[in-house]
Amino acid sequence: MKTFMPGPVPPINHGVNPMVPIPLPGTQLVHVGRQPIFDQTGDVVAYELLFRGSMDAIEAGRRDTYATSQVIVNAFTEFGIDEVVGDRTCFINMTREFLVGELILPFGPEHVVLEVLETVEVDDEVIAGVTELVAQGYKIALDDFVWGSGHEKLLPLASYVKLDLLDGDLTHLDEIVAACRAYPDIKIVAEGLETGEHLALSNRYGFELRQGYVLSRPQVLTAQSLTPSKLRRLELLGALTAPDADLDKVLRIIAGDPALTMRVLRASNSAAVGATSRVSSVRQAVVMLGLPHIRQWAMLMVVDDVAEATETQMADALTRARLCENVAATFGAAGDAAFMAGLITAVAQMLGISPASMAHQLPLTPEIEQALERGTGKIGQVLRVVNAYERGDLKEVAAAYAGQDLSGTVMAAMKWSTMAVAATAQGAA
Repeated sequence: MKTFMPGPVPPINHGVNPMVPIPLPGTQLVHVGRQPIFDQTGDVVAYELLFRGSMDAIEAGRRDTYATSQVIVNAFTEFGIDEVVGDRTCFINMTREFLVGELILPFGPEHVVLEVLETVEVDDEVIAGVTELVAQGYKIALDDFVWGSGHEKLLPLASYVKLDLLDGDLTHLDEIVAACRAYPDIKIVAEGLETGEHLALSNRYGFELRQGYVLSRPQVLTAQSLTPSKLRRLELLGALTAPDADLDKVLRIIAGDPALTMRVLRASNSAAVGATSRVSSVRQAVVMLGLPHIRQWAMLMVVDDVAEATETQMADALTRARLCENVAATFGAAGDAAFMAGLITAVAQMLGISPASMAHQLPLTPEIEQALERGTGKIGQVLRVVNAYERGDLKEVAAAYAGQDLSGTVMAAMKWSTMAVAATAQGAA
């Protein structure tokens, strides 16, 4: 057998900055941990996603659910799952609420393994829920597996069994491994590996996958994120759960909150959702995801319970986006695409990153992408004239905007954004 030598852990991708010291005004720091899972040859084949944050204000009884919700929201809609795991599989801890369908998974089964936590009591409802998830194509892992805990009832449904070689009871390891090997499709993940002896034990039993500090410690990924408004998330959830969900109302709520817009765009680009098209408007992203998916994300955002964003930050971002939309026709650009480009540049400024870096994280059409990265095309012209106005270069504005006075258009954009923010806040109150 080949001697196990862990391969290199792939670096954090360009969109994630692990060394952000403090959040900028109107933003928050979001975190997700990832611990590599290696195969027998030492290659990284998967990551377990881990909660990294404060539980101080969370009731003890809902901490596992809070942690799982925050991991999902951060990984899929703040970083983007491609940024976190690339084309590898991700293991995500699941609580009872997710397993029995009380909280719906807002992603598909591709490249995802659902870990049944050892704290979950396996009763008829859980067995039925896991059976349904497997029928939908999800793969199941039994975390910290202990024979006699009731989790052995899920062995016929499992694709992975995780055995803790550090804190687990190894006195019956032969029997447990034999029970797992009775199911040929199950792969065993040896976790808690901290010593050479643990590695030797893994090799002796032929465990297919390995995880632990002796191989690689978890990495904590950190990024700046807009603080989304709790009120707007609640309003969005209310609009989505109405008997006849109004797409236009949903679009107004999302477009009126830059943080929600960014999350919807990243969710539409999620590999787990399976989106392959490029989007040029909020409407297209919402239609691509579908209202059921948006509803599921909104529900998790409420569980996630992030602090409210400032109205001023949102109004400034929306003013820039609306101004881009209003001047687009002069350059022959599509208004909704210009709005999108203006909003993304405003969000990038809030986060202290370049529009080009933001463009890499979103599923944008080539026209918008090129405008953000190189300033080219019709939308690039729109951004240049708006940039010139914001820095006070009125001569360049006049030259670019065919000699027209932009002040009235700017005032109209400011009035619209102020009214949009105020209306959204009143509607959520």
